Amino acid sequence: MHKILIIDDKHAILESLDMFFTEKGYQVFTADSGATGMALLDRHDPDVVILDIRLPDTHGISLLKHIQALEKPCKVIMITAFQDMETTIQAMKLGAYDYIHKPLDVDKIERAVDRALYTLKIDRETPQAAEMTQPPNPEVIIGKSDRMRNIFKTIGLLSQNRAPVLIQGETGTGKELIARVIHRNSLFAMEPFITFDCSAVVETLLESELFGHEKGAFTGATQSKAGKIELAGNGTLFLDEIGELPLIMQRKFLGFLQRNEYDRVGGKHPLTSRCRIIAATNRNLAEMVNNGMFRQDLFFRLKVVMIHVPLLVDRLTDIPDLVGHFLQKINWELGTDIFSLEKGVLDRLTAHTWPGNVRELENVLVEAVVRARGKVILVDEIENILLSNYPITTTRLTTYSLPHMEKEHIRTTLDRLDWNRSETARVLGISQPTLRKKIRKYGIVPSVR
Repeated sequence: MHKILIIDDKHAILESLDMFFTEKGYQVFTADSGATGMALLDRHDPDVVILDIRLPDTHGISLLKHIQALEKPCKVIMITAFQDMETTIQAMKLGAYDYIHKPLDVDKIERAVDRALYTLKIDRETPQAAEMTQPPNPEVIIGKSDRMRNIFKTIGLLSQNRAPVLIQGETGTGKELIARVIHRNSLFAMEPFITFDCSAVVETLLESELFGHEKGAFTGATQSKAGKIELAGNGTLFLDEIGELPLIMQRKFLGFLQRNEYDRVGGKHPLTSRCRIIAATNRNLAEMVNNGMFRQDLFFRLKVVMIHVPLLVDRLTDIPDLVGHFLQKINWELGTDIFSLEKGVLDRLTAHTWPGNVRELENVLVEAVVRARGKVILVDEIENILLSNYPITTTRLTTYSLPHMEKEHIRTTLDRLDWNRSETARVLGISQPTLRKKIRKYGIVPSVR
């Protein structure tokens, strides 16, 4: 039997919540002061504490801090009649599970308790991952699929030379990461790795940014400046979005590739460079050549070695390893410790079509970690994130079983109707007892938002 402790100085609230949750089958304890509440907390070890912010002998925030410091903390739902921003932020920052304003809606309180108990159950059932002692390697490509293994082989072949490389793949597939790994495994790994986004610089400044300029070369050139080629030295120059390079700059860059020489804007003496060129694009350069938008001779110069990066949807078997890697990275960067997944999370991630590819997967996991109210990422939270950011058409529903689809239909209807069970049963065309049975069967809990 789950235990609930209610701490509030209003006896009417204590009585009504005591009666309500007792009838629901919970063991309920009540306290009208902070001191009494702490004594009951130590004696009965409740699963959920419903805690008022303002008490006669202490502040609810102080009690929240004490509860969160316990070896086995419970879930705390804060309640208050004073709706101020600072207290809400502070409570959630300190780990409150939810924050509900008075006058209290018992249905809202019940939903919060249901969510809290479910999160607590999953936390207790899921083994916690070992604590991290060092940061994960930021320059590692994750993947065991055949297409990724072929990329690894190509990187190995490129490690002994300076051959130009053209990396093609959609946005978010990891083109820059591949370029960095090529550089790191090369014979000149200790030399600079310089990036240049061809789409991020206005056309009038492209030549200066790429080749550099001399003092007085144009209005505003108050001093000489080295370009990206010069900064790369004997290392690697990574040209992102090479397909955005204007035709006139394509001609000038081709001249550099042919002679390994270039001129600063306003310069009188040619400079030389031995840097490796790695270019990347999410566009079809061959098609651009046919349309006269990209020089054929430059295309052939760049594609000495081509790497085609697959879409995430074409290497779904890599998702478990990617998730593990990203959780290590995210938790290290955010200072959190949420490494575990509820059963079904990987299935839900695999069912998504990932229009934003690997970058989108990482962003979804960042949001899931930030929104987590426990130590485990829940299926429902992943579902909420995906459905809030993308239409249902980005999910391959055909991979789901009929029971799963029924569960999602019931959960979505409950959320839409604010968990009004009688209205939900009417809309679904089933009886309330049948609805309650299905809620228990599928383990449906209110969405945490």
